[in-house]
Amino acid sequence: MNVLAFMVPLALLLGLAGLFAFVWSLRNGQYDDVNGASHRMLSDDDLKK
Repeated sequence: MNVLAFMVPLALLLGLAGLFAFVWSLRNGQYDDVNGASHRMLSDDDLKK
């Protein structure tokens, strides 16, 4: 039972940290260009001719 007194607050703290990181990434525009990476992967701009 003593383990629950330690693990429940730790789980809540980790969950809140994950939620904070997700909200931070949303506000900083990490998900603005979801198709850009797939288009950059297919382009041949880095090939030397």
